[in-house]
Amino acid sequence: MKKMRLLSLAVAAVLCSGFVSCSDDDDEPQKSADNAANPETDEYGIAVSQEVDLGLSVNWASWNVGASSPEEYGGYYAWGETDEKYDYDESTYKWCNGRDDTLTKYCTDSDDGTVDNRTVLEPQDDVAHVKWGDGWRMPTEDELLELENNCTWTWITYNGVNGYKVTGRKLSKGNRNSIFLPAAGYHFCTSLSFAGDDGLYWSSTLNSNSSLIIDNDYAYALSFHSNYSNIGCDSRRYGRSVRPVKEK
Repeated sequence: MKKMRLLSLAVAAVLCSGFVSCSDDDDEPQKSADNAANPETDEYGIAVSQEVDLGLSVNWASWNVGASSPEEYGGYYAWGETDEKYDYDESTYKWCNGRDDTLTKYCTDSDDGTVDNRTVLEPQDDVAHVKWGDGWRMPTEDELLELENNCTWTWITYNGVNGYKVTGRKLSKGNRNSIFLPAAGYHFCTSLSFAGDDGLYWSSTLNSNSSLIIDNDYAYALSFHSNYSNIGCDSRRYGRSVRPVKEK
């Protein structure tokens, strides 16, 4: 799989019409007594226990926030928001006053809004922490990079859903665990776009690199298609998927 380390700017504009309903993200994740290093797996070799050790610095969840199985898309969340909504646009974004240069939180540049120099989501604004609790949170940019660079990525159709089987490093007992990231697309305005073709997953890390053309209205995220993956930046107002992580 070709991997690119570049900015993921907004995909071509889509019409803001045709709301697609999402799964109930208030459902509690099911509890599992399985050890993360030896999770329950199915016939595809995909972990179906909640917490999975991929041999990385953190353990990864087996499904998205708002889902209850690996192949379910789950919910879509603007960056720093903890609830789904009908319209994902500047006018509805929680942390601005209607424009991308009026940010009210998570801002390091006065040209973009009120400076507070916060660059990582606080727990109350982290949807994985708010919905799941128990030590779960959104991954940082570095943790997404670790997942991309230290695992084997295989594009598959799993239970009728396109996405990547992500297989981690060999653990001390010799096993290599795998999770599935569905290509759930993303919400722009009121439309769900590219579901089944692209996966778009938030990190908890703000773009605060002043050398980049884009600004604090963007945050780091994982984007993928069947032939590439990319850790770049995307507009905070878009509704993306969230895959939680947990400290070991």
